[in-house]
Amino acid sequence: MKNNKIFFPIFANSPGLVYLDSAASAQKPASVTGGMKHMMENAYANIHRGIYKLSIEASALYDDARKKVAGFIGADAGEVVFTRGTTEAINLAAYSFAGKFGAGDKVIVGGAEHHSNILPWLRLRERGVEVEFIPVLPDGALDLEWLEKNISESVRLVAVSGQSNVIGLVNDAALVCAIAHEHGAKVIVDAAQMAAHAKIDVRGMGADFLAFSAHKIYGPTGIGVLWGRRELLESMEPYQLGGDMVESVALDNIVYRDPPGKFEAGTALIVEAHGLGLAIDFLSGLGMERVERESLELTLMAREKLSGIDGIRFLSHPQANGLVSFAIDGVSPFDIATLLAEAGVCVRAGMHCAEPLHASLGFGGSVRASFGVYNDEDDIGALAAGLKKAMEILR
Repeated sequence: MKNNKIFFPIFANSPGLVYLDSAASAQKPASVTGGMKHMMENAYANIHRGIYKLSIEASALYDDARKKVAGFIGADAGEVVFTRGTTEAINLAAYSFAGKFGAGDKVIVGGAEHHSNILPWLRLRERGVEVEFIPVLPDGALDLEWLEKNISESVRLVAVSGQSNVIGLVNDAALVCAIAHEHGAKVIVDAAQMAAHAKIDVRGMGADFLAFSAHKIYGPTGIGVLWGRRELLESMEPYQLGGDMVESVALDNIVYRDPPGKFEAGTALIVEAHGLGLAIDFLSGLGMERVERESLELTLMAREKLSGIDGIRFLSHPQANGLVSFAIDGVSPFDIATLLAEAGVCVRAGMHCAEPLHASLGFGGSVRASFGVYNDEDDIGALAAGLKKAMEILR
């Protein structure tokens, strides 16, 4: 998106860099890196424990970050749990909410999921829980008619991505929630990809849980979010036990803090939370409507420019936003990515932690080019030119 590179120091420090791997992890604007550095040098201390100035300032920044997250997704701050990322957020829900499931219960999972939204649910089979998967249509979209026909009162939870990291289509999570709720099931939405490309309103969506990571929305690694409806969080047992998640401890009695505190054991992700808040400030300054619109324009442009390459097959949906994923007949995705890297174009090759999805669509791997707010038409041109040159070499 035009002129946004100026906000990201890495592009000034790496002239000619064409970074097309934002679905894996996005680059960081100076406002995030600089703000985190400023906090560490000027306002750092452990939080909620000290009555001295540094602790009070650090606590205020941490609490403010939680409020920013809540505003970003249309939630209440008391429903926002800080985790180490989307993976831990989903595992927290699987352990603390679904941990009570047993024989006779069912979980339905989307068929286009990242492994992080598959493995925690498959593990429930050890307790007799039945796990089923929503089929994927030939274009990569979820078969929601199948969900309507196959969901029953025994289904306790539906787990889907808001946007696949391979297909790129923003799913109709609101429809999934409506279908699930008709049968008394709860819904968790993996928004790791979606959060960078679409405005999220958890209330309007109707979700019960939602998870995402900071590092995919231009914030730091090591911190993410599990949002959950307050009544559900209150009913759940803590995922980890330790300092700062209790009101009182005696050898014969433990009183946990109210959510979200009871899920945040140990020293908090203090600077990381501040960085997440700054990343939300950055995106909010751009405007999520603009981010979504310009990302879609760039994605459509990329698909059009690549579609003329002989033998190319797209995994990504024609209406994907933020990425194109593809394979070329008879050519290794890793060979393509290697030659693109030599041309200074950074893409991802392999299964993208979505092996069942690749198998269901008949692909042994793919190349994924994914876009951030710093990408522009020149980057798409470099991708297309690099891919054409790679094909000349490989063929």
